[in-house]
Amino acid sequence: MKLNLSRPLIVFDLETTGLDLVKDRIIQISYIKVYPDGKEERENIFVNPEKEIPAEVTVLTGISNQDVKNKPTFKEVATSLSKKFEGCDFAGFNSNHFDVPMLAEEFLRSGIDFDFSHSRLIDAQTIFHKMERRNLAAAYKFYCGHKMEDDFEAHRADQDTEATYRVLMGELDKYNPEVQTEPDRCLENNMDKLAEFSKNNDNVDFAGRIIWKEMTDNSGKPILDEKGNALKHEVFNFGKYKGWDVTEVLRRDPGYFSWMLGNDFTYNTKQVLTRIRLREFNKKK
Repeated sequence: MKLNLSRPLIVFDLETTGLDLVKDRIIQISYIKVYPDGKEERENIFVNPEKEIPAEVTVLTGISNQDVKNKPTFKEVATSLSKKFEGCDFAGFNSNHFDVPMLAEEFLRSGIDFDFSHSRLIDAQTIFHKMERRNLAAAYKFYCGHKMEDDFEAHRADQDTEATYRVLMGELDKYNPEVQTEPDRCLENNMDKLAEFSKNNDNVDFAGRIIWKEMTDNSGKPILDEKGNALKHEVFNFGKYKGWDVTEVLRRDPGYFSWMLGNDFTYNTKQVLTRIRLREFNKKK
């Protein structure tokens, strides 16, 4: 099935030194850029993380410190990547939970404010888990009819990217409304609806330190907008102000903003908090 695209889609995967968004770094990024006319461009980039790759990561990925020793740093490829990714949507496997947040952090560390808020983020893993609830290898066998180990080398970004792309197209084939008889097992070949279906949290920032929460009146009933949708506001999801409205905390305790900026939170969390603060400041003008 040909993807129904209104703008380019970046299908990508990362390999990293670990899973910590603050401390770990990308060592490999691979992507397929799919254009609305069906044209595809592939790129596979090894990155010098400027830190040691743990032995367990080398065992898992086959990527050693020697392999990336003379490769460019992420900062050296960031500008080129941001230009190639501009105006695109993004798809991956577990990408909404890890790959997109990690990529956003690396861009911010490189001084590039790449705004993912205008991109539709499609997570093939979320679609798979909601439909079948298994992992990438099982998804590949289920949707593509082959064992992943027969077709690919495990735990390499370029291999996993290719598998993810095939899984996503297989999902659209299987859940095509024209072939499905069960309404709740239908997926439209539409990037807006796929992005919405891929969501499974109310995070405002990628790390989930700030989340969306429904606004309620004094009786606890949801406050609705003119279309009947529940209004939401940003609240902290950790610490002494957990569950508190972010703007209320910034008003009552201005020092909390400075404390967060000076502590070990992701760049993205600090960026989101700063945007909320500036938004409220501009409202007062």
